[in-house]
Amino acid sequence: MPDLAERFARHAEAYNASCPEAERLVLNVGPSHPTTHGVLRLVLELDGETIVRAEPDIGYLHRGDEKIAENMTYNQFVPYTDRLDYIAPLANNVAYALAVEKLLGWELPPRGQAIRVICCEMARISSHLLGVGCFGMDCGAMTVFLYTFTERETLYNLIEMLTGARFTTAYTRIGGMTRDLPDGFVPGLRKFLDALPARIDEVDRLLSRNRIFVDRTKDVGVISKDDAVAFGLSGPNFRACGIEFDLRRRHPYLGYEKYDFEIPVGSVGDCYDRYYCRLQEIRESVKILTQVLDSLPDGPICVQDRKGVLPPKDRVLTSMEELIHQFMLVTAGIDAPPGEIYFGHENPKGELGFYICSKGGGVPYRLKIRSPSFVNLSILPKLLSGHMIADVAAILGSLDFVMGESDR
Repeated sequence: MPDLAERFARHAEAYNASCPEAERLVLNVGPSHPTTHGVLRLVLELDGETIVRAEPDIGYLHRGDEKIAENMTYNQFVPYTDRLDYIAPLANNVAYALAVEKLLGWELPPRGQAIRVICCEMARISSHLLGVGCFGMDCGAMTVFLYTFTERETLYNLIEMLTGARFTTAYTRIGGMTRDLPDGFVPGLRKFLDALPARIDEVDRLLSRNRIFVDRTKDVGVISKDDAVAFGLSGPNFRACGIEFDLRRRHPYLGYEKYDFEIPVGSVGDCYDRYYCRLQEIRESVKILTQVLDSLPDGPICVQDRKGVLPPKDRVLTSMEELIHQFMLVTAGIDAPPGEIYFGHENPKGELGFYICSKGGGVPYRLKIRSPSFVNLSILPKLLSGHMIADVAAILGSLDFVMGESDR
């Protein structure tokens, strides 16, 4: 039998041929609508309840982040990365810092790397909890959202303890972090990790065999392996198609090669597989975080480069040389060498990449952001065509995008 993606494509062609354009209805979904998870506008051309053509319209949240970065020192741009995927700001901070450090040729000491892994996996759990909860609510499962959001609030308490903020963290600095782990953080995180698997099992029982949820997601929004590669998908949306690709394994960074974890993959590439991959990734992040805490090393958290890293505050207040050093770093920025680099980071929504072109000095000459949500949304015209209008909510929820990084 032909696969469902081919069948939907044939249905769309048949509708195109049989239905006069005058009888079709053009429907706007968004940009102010809960189904679109932000300011995404979909222009749908309908034949009855069937989507004949779908055209995504983006740019309502455009802020010019890339041009802003070209007019700021490297450290000054860190808070702007919070505003990309604002569901996982800690992971954005780390991705950007790793890109700049690749340009500088820096590598963090072991404790600094371990703290960054903690940041990334906490961000992944937080993002997937919200993604699964909102997806369940899109399909009518309100209770699941209450469970996942409760756990996410507990995690936000830990993030606030670590960074001083719940939402826009700006915790990472080029060459390290603003501060070390505070007292009480490690026991608090262990307590959260001990309790989370039972809650995820409960979400699994509520959703994974729920008749209504299964009917709305199984064999709906199927993405083939070839299409996933052709459209450049990444993250859980890519792995749900049956392709085992994770940058933490393929191109390890921050010592991920030391940790034992599985890469969840799907078999069909439908909405259900995308949901289940995210649910399983939460469990794998719990395993990674437990291993990090068990082997957390001592030592410095920043690179030992006195010229590129801000001096400790007590020295700034007691030494003229350190005060001048801080003044130069804050005003002129880190003196980066000329060159071009690209670094791809396994963010919760896919590959978040930074391309930096430097001509030397403290400000990048050019900076380009590869945002996973933007790339993942590119498949919508092909994916939605041939589906029913009621499937739009399930398909959009399963892609788990955020418009902050799509529009940039």
